[in-house]
Amino acid sequence: MASVKLTNVKKVYDNNVVAVHDFNLDIKDKEFVVFVGPSGCGKSTTLRMVAGLEEISGGTVEIDGEVVNDLQPKDRNIAMVTNAAEILGITDYLLRKPRALSGGQRQRVAIGRAMVRDSKVFLMDEPLSNLDAKLRNQMRAEIILLRQKLNTTFIYVTHDQTEAMTLGDRIVIMKDGYIQQVGTPAEVFEKPTNLFVAEFIGAPKMNIVKTSLVKEGDKYFVTPCGAKIEVTGEKGELLNEKSVRGGEVLLGVRPEHMKLSFEATPDTMPARLEVNEMMGSELHLHVFTEDGTRWIVRVPTIDLTQAQRASLVNGAEVYITFEGKVMHFFDPKTEKNLVY
Repeated sequence: MASVKLTNVKKVYDNNVVAVHDFNLDIKDKEFVVFVGPSGCGKSTTLRMVAGLEEISGGTVEIDGEVVNDLQPKDRNIAMVTNAAEILGITDYLLRKPRALSGGQRQRVAIGRAMVRDSKVFLMDEPLSNLDAKLRNQMRAEIILLRQKLNTTFIYVTHDQTEAMTLGDRIVIMKDGYIQQVGTPAEVFEKPTNLFVAEFIGAPKMNIVKTSLVKEGDKYFVTPCGAKIEVTGEKGELLNEKSVRGGEVLLGVRPEHMKLSFEATPDTMPARLEVNEMMGSELHLHVFTEDGTRWIVRVPTIDLTQAQRASLVNGAEVYITFEGKVMHFFDPKTEKNLVY
């Protein structure tokens, strides 16, 4: 088994395009780490530098304490897999019993499994990207089981946040060649370090609106679209601890933390429904408040009466709000989280 350490790793191409900037990360023995981010963020390039398939422009890569910058891929004792379906033999044969596989198909599966067992580090680059939704769900479960059986170090690359959140012990979120945040799935979801992470993690993505943060004594309030909502819980405490001034902020509220109401109160915002997406167990409501701000509200269908569901047609007037403990605050200029 092995740890992996990347220190000041950099990748610059011949045209002076920097694909990866000063990448630093310690991956523990037997840890499952996921690199995630949009296309072009440098995640696959970083993985390929670990594998020895891309030359390292600067910094060092260590596997099990040994610097491997100058070692050939075959000498790094790693397994690089770009198609997990191939390695597990499930692309065309997912529903077949082992006895229904040909000798050659069984051999490919056996070779793949043997390769993984004999490797210190298991690298996977977008392994599920070409599979349909049903197979992706099934393959995620297969990969979790594979990890439990092998109990080795995994580095997994994906652009899919669902894969990152369900598979990773820790997630490395990248943008434009830079690490934005490293943390457990819970940490990056609950305590995003900046606006990019906040919007990237979570589906539908976090509602972000400009509003005023008002301090009255030791209490803070936000005032979106005429409502006045007190910041409570840990967020209120942290604002005080950090002596955050009042003023314009970017307020973030996740769609699942929004509340739908059919009556006006001092802490609700009047809104007009534009799109109602029926998702089975919940509705995704796209609404506009009077100031033109667009919000997405996730509402469990079980929370609504039949009459309320029937009333949610395009153009319907509703009211929305959220609790004071669920807010996130970002600096409008730096886009950094004001409390984490």
